[in-house]
Amino acid sequence: LSHELVIEPELNVSSEVGRDRGRSWGWMLSAFICLNILILGCALVSGSASNNVKISTSDLQVFLIILLLLTSIWMIYYTIYMRRTENAVIYKDEHAGPIWLRGGLVLFGILSIIMDIFKIASYVGYLHCDSAVKVAFPVVQLVFVIVQTYFLWIHSKDCVHCGLMLTLSTNLALWMAAVTEESLHQTVLPDYEVNVTKLSARSLYISKAGYGDDSCKCSHTSCGVFKEAYYYLYPFNIEYSLFASAMSFVMWKNVGRVASEHSKHNFKFTLKDIVIGPVVGILLVIAGLATFIVYEIEMKTYRSDDDDINDHAVMMHFIMNIVIVTMMSVSTVIGCAIFKVDHREHVSEKNPTRSLDVGLLVGASMGQFIISYFSIIATIATGAKGHLNRLNLAWGVLMVFQLGLQNFFIIEGLHREPFHEVEEPITVVENPYVLELLEKTNASTFERGEGAAKPNLVPATLNYSSATEHKHKLLWKRRVLREVCVFLLLGNIILWIMPAFGARPQFDHDTEVEFYKFNMWAAIVNVGLPFGIFYRMHSVASLFEVFLNS
Repeated sequence: LSHELVIEPELNVSSEVGRDRGRSWGWMLSAFICLNILILGCALVSGSASNNVKISTSDLQVFLIILLLLTSIWMIYYTIYMRRTENAVIYKDEHAGPIWLRGGLVLFGILSIIMDIFKIASYVGYLHCDSAVKVAFPVVQLVFVIVQTYFLWIHSKDCVHCGLMLTLSTNLALWMAAVTEESLHQTVLPDYEVNVTKLSARSLYISKAGYGDDSCKCSHTSCGVFKEAYYYLYPFNIEYSLFASAMSFVMWKNVGRVASEHSKHNFKFTLKDIVIGPVVGILLVIAGLATFIVYEIEMKTYRSDDDDINDHAVMMHFIMNIVIVTMMSVSTVIGCAIFKVDHREHVSEKNPTRSLDVGLLVGASMGQFIISYFSIIATIATGAKGHLNRLNLAWGVLMVFQLGLQNFFIIEGLHREPFHEVEEPITVVENPYVLELLEKTNASTFERGEGAAKPNLVPATLNYSSATEHKHKLLWKRRVLREVCVFLLLGNIILWIMPAFGARPQFDHDTEVEFYKFNMWAAIVNVGLPFGIFYRMHSVASLFEVFLNS
């Protein structure tokens, strides 16, 4: 028996070492494959973006088509194998693939499919004078989006030994190509004589969102409608690639991981006793939507001969954003103060999903940080003359503060243990005079033969009152945290809606364009803005999780 007790741990240790070694080799191989695909894709994307390099858009799309086909075949094979094999997946990570992430993936996937349909309908009109690859690429991408969305919806929680870096690198390559494509659309200036700094960016984009050279004319009359739709659908396609990359990365980190069976907490969503946060947040969303609609209407009917009306629309948009960011900053400070007086323990369990949430939160916020800091520098360097420049400067500074405070609040909330009904031992203070009186009463009762003495009621009463007081303290802290979370959640929703649906004050206001020149500023915005949009949606999901923990 003793011999078996000695050998069994040794076998367990050796099996653990073997599993860790196999997992390390799998990670190294898949990371090597991902790195090579990304470097090759980066080289092709950069080459196709330059007019001096003989790499056409069709060459890049052929490379992407091959990646899309290989990844789709692998996902179909994996899904069929898992369905036919019994107990193919032993462990699942319950933290991975939350419903908000999968729901966002489906939403952006549907919008990406619509974009691909518009592309196909538009590119068909250029088949007589342009490459057929430009029609084949959106067709293959449409199939890939459908297959990948189904795959990630069903298997996002799997902890399996399989190569996922192909999926991750494919989505990152698509993201690089989409960002570069959108940047090229906005950085190619028109040929006619106009003041570029006063040109509406959305008009510039729509006028140059075609493919092929200017001599290639569309064979049907609907091309202009489809080109205009690209402007609003490209950001969603970029968001889809980021969502899919995040989910693929979590699955890759879970390769060979044994998930804890007791690591999942089930919480009930309720807005009971939560009033101020939802009411003020909803009013803020309604006000933001109203000003955004007016702003969009004014900028869509751009008038170069009436700058006062255009400046009024931009000023209204700036003021609304300053109000939103200021209120969010104040509420975040209140939430951070509650965390300072909160004595909940920090979560010690290692979790790839939570680590990824924090990494995505901080990484995605860098996009908005970059735009804000570049805008601040341009405004200060030009003297911040005029009310629009001062509002723009105030918005940039407040945005930096809001991002930093919100990141701290969310990260702190994600790493706190959930609230419990009793967090501290209840102290009962004994009164010696009351105890002496009770002893005399118990002795006289025993002498009269009335049986055993009744239990001591005074300490129990003190115990109950102390517990009630402690529960009341917990309730006000939980209520304040929930009010803050709901308000910040709604604030991030309106800050997501405005840029996602076409608000581009970075181009409608001319200070940054004049300071950095159009090409450089367009590249900065087109790289940073998709990350900023992703940050707002990711913040909504993270705040919802902090709300549940509270």
